[in-house]
Amino acid sequence: MMERFRAFWTSLFNPVVRGLLRAGVSPDVVTLVGTLGVCAGAVVFFPQGELLVGVLVITAFVFSDLVDGAMARQSGRTSSFGAFLDSTLDRIADAAIFGALAMYYVGPGENDLLAALAIYCLTMGSVTSYARARAESLGMQAKVGIAERADRLVAILVMTGVADLLNVLGVGEGALVLIPITLAVLAIASTVTVVQRILVVRQQAHGLTP
Repeated sequence: MMERFRAFWTSLFNPVVRGLLRAGVSPDVVTLVGTLGVCAGAVVFFPQGELLVGVLVITAFVFSDLVDGAMARQSGRTSSFGAFLDSTLDRIADAAIFGALAMYYVGPGENDLLAALAIYCLTMGSVTSYARARAESLGMQAKVGIAERADRLVAILVMTGVADLLNVLGVGEGALVLIPITLAVLAIASTVTVVQRILVVRQQAHGLTP
């Protein structure tokens, strides 16, 4: 499902991609700027309780993940380093988002349990990615699971933005319950994904054993 959205947005940003390439901008520079923007949007606004503003800033820079890939493909400058940099910086961006939510709950959100839940989501998201990368480094595949990175990112950003928007529009702070509900769902989904990947790799490993 997410791939259909990716194709739509990539085609929409084609003029931007062509413009950046004509200006001589490197895809790696776009990747770096996008990550810095996501991190700034999260750690500056979330801990202050400015959740909707943070989501809008983050979303604006998240699109750089589509732009840099399209730039690399159109310019023929795809490389192993570019793929490595993109994946590495994605982990930093994800950590900033969930870490900043934890900071929100330590601060104005005033809920240590939900702060811990956000940190758990951060941890399991990283483990999900690590499990796949480690499996591939061993010559196996682990691209399975119910919680891919794009799904986790869209879910937490959309629900955080909607919750704070409803709060601002007068529904009240009760609307913010959408955020911990989403965190709980992501925590479960990420845990299930890690277990799925472990089992898939275990099955492949047994098949390789003489």
